[in-house]
Amino acid sequence: MKRITILIADDETEIADLIALHLTKEGYHCIKAATGHEAVQAVHAHTIDLAILDIMMPGMDGYEVTRQIREQHAMPIIFLSAKTSDMDKITGLVMGADDYMTKPFNPMELVARVNAQLRRSLQFNQPAAGSTPVLELNGLVIDPDQRAVTQYGRHVELTPKEFDILYLLASHPKKVFGAELLFERVWGEAYFEGGNTVMVHIRTLRKKLGDDKNKWIKTIWGVGYTFNG
Repeated sequence: MKRITILIADDETEIADLIALHLTKEGYHCIKAATGHEAVQAVHAHTIDLAILDIMMPGMDGYEVTRQIREQHAMPIIFLSAKTSDMDKITGLVMGADDYMTKPFNPMELVARVNAQLRRSLQFNQPAAGSTPVLELNGLVIDPDQRAVTQYGRHVELTPKEFDILYLLASHPKKVFGAELLFERVWGEAYFEGGNTVMVHIRTLRKKLGDDKNKWIKTIWGVGYTFNG
């Protein structure tokens, strides 16, 4: 069975070593990087299943590392940063991260989040028992096997979570999903304060679809979101 490899990119050696210690106990193989450039090189040189990135790294910050990773890879990314404001978290999620934790942190909570992200990632990458239907809705084509979206023939680049939200909504047109249900179905973990996270992903998803008039994803105020295609 393939051993899961996790990239830990943090210029604070003590933190990287602490994370690696706990993840190694869980049976994961860890690769450490002290700079953004080393992190990108590691992604090119190894098969990485999940990345834990600091934002403030020398040379290339975590945002730019994420941008470069997302050009070719869809592995889960968790930001672990001393930047604690809501805007920092929103920026991280918009840039393509799947989760965001602030320092100081509980190592066991980080391990739990790593496990949750990997479960979700492995679930979506397992071959389906039967054919998973491609959705074609008024010019929007969503292919779950290729995890690809085209709109009137134009490729739409989505992060893994944006794709999962879109496919879930489009698979149940007209059904209204509350933020809590969306978070639990897409993130695969209990909902605590995931409302802002869902809202940010919906906002960026609409922007990428050019959905300024909510043609595809409609907000039912006070209730949730529904696919309107």
